[in-house]
Amino acid sequence: MTAQQKNELPYAEIPEAPDDYTAGGVVSRMIDGLGFRYYWATDGLRPEDLKYKPSPEGRTSEETIDHILGLSYVVLNSALGQVNGPREQEDMTFDQKRALTLENLQQASRIFKSAKDLGDYSVVFKGKESNVEYPFWNQINGPISDALWHCGQLVVLRRASGNPFNSKVSVFSGKLRD
Repeated sequence: MTAQQKNELPYAEIPEAPDDYTAGGVVSRMIDGLGFRYYWATDGLRPEDLKYKPSPEGRTSEETIDHILGLSYVVLNSALGQVNGPREQEDMTFDQKRALTLENLQQASRIFKSAKDLGDYSVVFKGKESNVEYPFWNQINGPISDALWHCGQLVVLRRASGNPFNSKVSVFSGKLRD
């Protein structure tokens, strides 16, 4: 049973840290930090928040959420050893996108936690004539960092639309403050 089926989403709190410091454990923890930030950046967004954009050229909050969902697939596909290709845009609600993003991150984190050699987890994109492969390093400075960046944007956008980020969230401890 998935977290969504139990009506609980992952990352309301950051999971316990591994006992050992391994490359896979560090990447897993980075993804967990991303999941925690995304959970709270998107918690309680209203329809008017999702439609908000700061300028005609900017992205709406919902478009930013769509982008983060796409990035979560890149992270997960690397963990699964799958090729990233064009994805059919499904008609999903905000709640479905949010749950899927969090579940993608959780699954990737679990896989990376036990990874022995991150060199085995390339980022591969389907090309016109052949696939294009990047080393795992690009996963860190690419999709993972980009998604963290966009979580910060969601926090700014929700504040600008009149629905500020929960002030009890501690990104340092990965929990809500009392």
